[in-house]
Amino acid sequence: MRLFHVIRAQQFDRELLGRIFSEAREMEELARKGGSNILAGKVMATVFYEPSTRTRLSFESAMMRLGGRVISTENAREFSSAAKGETLEDTIRIVDGYADVIVLRHYESGAAERAARVSNVPIINAGDGPGQHPTQALLDLYTIEKELGHIDGISVAMVGDLANGRTVRSLCYLLAKYKDVKIYFVAPDVVRMKEDIKEYLTRHRVPFYEEEDLKEVASKVDVIYQTRIQKERFGDRIEDYERARGVYIVDRELLDVMQPHAIVMHPLPRVDEISPEVDEDPRAAYFRQAQNGLYIRMALLKMVLT
Repeated sequence: MRLFHVIRAQQFDRELLGRIFSEAREMEELARKGGSNILAGKVMATVFYEPSTRTRLSFESAMMRLGGRVISTENAREFSSAAKGETLEDTIRIVDGYADVIVLRHYESGAAERAARVSNVPIINAGDGPGQHPTQALLDLYTIEKELGHIDGISVAMVGDLANGRTVRSLCYLLAKYKDVKIYFVAPDVVRMKEDIKEYLTRHRVPFYEEEDLKEVASKVDVIYQTRIQKERFGDRIEDYERARGVYIVDRELLDVMQPHAIVMHPLPRVDEISPEVDEDPRAAYFRQAQNGLYIRMALLKMVLT
């Protein structure tokens, strides 16, 4: 069946994930050869109400490498008709007349689903507030498979801002589709993982543990998935932000207790939660992770537009 909207991580089963990863491997080879014209004549609109570097540019690069064209509004909250009071639904109804696919980032959870209800062309959720970021979860899972060679049976530590982290939420949904996965949540009290994700994991019989000692956890997991404490999600709760910031840092000392095969991931951007000295370690996978976003997004664009 043809893939249409990409809205939530829950929409993917293992068969579809396998298809996407197979396409991504082909796209990786295609990119090395200079791309193709498979999407010639197609137009992608990137409509971003929140700042982005990796997601927006990797989508735009993906479309161009496949021969398509891009129209874009980088700060739609200020520089589109949203500033005049236009609703998201009306914006989408207009833009779908100009483009064959819309990549949407929004500051409100559930915005992508609202957009999909009124759009005649595929909507790809590029992050909706603290809700979900399904394409990031796909590239994260693809990275884990490439780096470790498998997903079944792995242990993952999710560290940092788990309450506001749409990337860790989406990744939890995907990990729940694999066998014998264990998840460790390591977060300051003010940004602990929310109950809905813990309930979902319980329903799907995925064991998870809430821990405080990152060093102890790091010694037994295959993946450390570090995240930034997101200041922009705290609003005027500055004291909560200061209490959460800097509690868990990946540095040389932490690398010393990690297993030789384990990897460090991060959705980026980072601030101070991963020391630059970690970058040179072969277990630092976060820049390779970001590169994989190009191949996953090329694969998704091909699948929704052909």
